[in-house]
Amino acid sequence: MGELFDLTGKVAIITGSSRGIGKAIAERMAEHGAKVTISSRKAGPCDEVAAAINARYPGAAIAVPANISSKDDLQHLVDETRKAFGKVDILVCNAASNPYYGPMSGISDEAFRKILENNIIANNWLINMTAPEMRERKDGAIIIISSIGGLRGTPVIGAYAISKAADMQLARNLAQELSPDNIRVNCIAPGLVKTDFAKALWDTPAGEARASSGTPLRRLGEPDDIAGAAVFLGSKAGSWMTGQTIVVDGGSTS
Repeated sequence: MGELFDLTGKVAIITGSSRGIGKAIAERMAEHGAKVTISSRKAGPCDEVAAAINARYPGAAIAVPANISSKDDLQHLVDETRKAFGKVDILVCNAASNPYYGPMSGISDEAFRKILENNIIANNWLINMTAPEMRERKDGAIIIISSIGGLRGTPVIGAYAISKAADMQLARNLAQELSPDNIRVNCIAPGLVKTDFAKALWDTPAGEARASSGTPLRRLGEPDDIAGAAVFLGSKAGSWMTGQTIVVDGGSTS
């Protein structure tokens, strides 16, 4: 394995990692030598992913369920990771919510708040729980999974897009604050990836053909397409990048 992408000795927390993009990131980081904490709301799926990783890389993964809307759950996630692995080097804020599809005029206050709280505020909570130890070590990588929805207008997922644009600004702000201590903070903005989270947009042959037709590479993304970018940002290869948003979308915003 090349030194640039080697994560041996690193410990990563990945939220929303029982499936989809988060799962792929956890699997690839473990493959590159990291210890990983698998986390999502339900214990069963987390345990399954951790067990599969440990079958390939013994001792590389633990499962710690957490609801990102609960500050106590997130603190428990960080505490259990430190208890198992001794530290946190890499934080991947991947978990997100999107409970509403439709125009901004129809969204309830409750749904709007849930999107903003889970997709922005919870990320800031988790970052503030892990950044102090990174500052002490003068080393760390924080990766926020945003979306190309945050780069352009939309008539149907407006609140989600607002939250993802805010995540890009959160990364820029925190890069300014944390970079003097060699902590890198970046976003990845995926296009449409074939995950359960986005299933409504691609789950029929006609839907997939329609969605991929607007992408220059003529296909939808796979979770591994995003995992590669995350490994780059978490490793020595990304050591001079901070405050940025890497767009991984098959060219659809080009």
